[in-house]
Amino acid sequence: MNYLQLSSRQVLFVKVDFPVFNLFQRYNVSSLLIKASDSSVPTYKAIASPQDFRGGQNDKSLVTSNAVEKKLVRKSGKKEHHLWKRRDQIGSGHKALNLVRTICGLANEKEAVYSALDEWIAWETEFPLIAAAKALVILRQRSQWKRIIQVAKWMLSKGQGATMATYDHLLLAFDMDRRPDEAEMLWNMILHAHDRSISKRLFSRMISLYDHHNMANNVIEVFADMEELGVKPDEDTVRRIARAFEVLGQEDKQKQFLTKYQRKWKYIHFKGERARVRT
Repeated sequence: MNYLQLSSRQVLFVKVDFPVFNLFQRYNVSSLLIKASDSSVPTYKAIASPQDFRGGQNDKSLVTSNAVEKKLVRKSGKKEHHLWKRRDQIGSGHKALNLVRTICGLANEKEAVYSALDEWIAWETEFPLIAAAKALVILRQRSQWKRIIQVAKWMLSKGQGATMATYDHLLLAFDMDRRPDEAEMLWNMILHAHDRSISKRLFSRMISLYDHHNMANNVIEVFADMEELGVKPDEDTVRRIARAFEVLGQEDKQKQFLTKYQRKWKYIHFKGERARVRT
């Protein structure tokens, strides 16, 4: 028996048995040692590919070359598309400090302060909200309550900064500057616009403001809004509301309120250890 190894320039048209066909499919090769009874094989440019012997393709001669190397095509990674645009925070701290220095050196006049604030954003492509928020924090640390009121009102007049943090700064400034009437007007606006998204912190801020100015009826009204919206008061707010019931002479309601909201236990630190005691 003669075995003939076909080179890349030879082609063989033979009748292939089923086991040989399985070898082609299993190993996916383009040239094998094939048993031949006749050594006279015509020479062509390519050899028959194993795919030519599949069913339905006997009448076609598809040829492939071993010399041709398949090039691997790497798929490029998917590009990430963001629906949001990150605001530039570089230099926002310096902008906030410049704003604080500018308005603190001005007279306490609304026109002068608003004019300086307008000049501060004159060359900005978009409103510097981050810098303005940082300026409010700096002014709060320096107890500049009048300036906080001026900057916060200016922001709201521009349609910017209508957030719970801005409202908290403004209500605290109203409290410290003894303006409960303006605080009440702002609070009614907040209730009308953000009734279902008011935080517990803002409720506590408003109750604290009314408690500082001995407005017990207003404290009870804010507490009624808290109950209606399902907001549970914290420990300090519970004490202020209970004191308001006591001032109004409603001891029965005070007891019911304390039974429902006052904690039976609280934790204190004694000699470096955490201990639980009754309230």
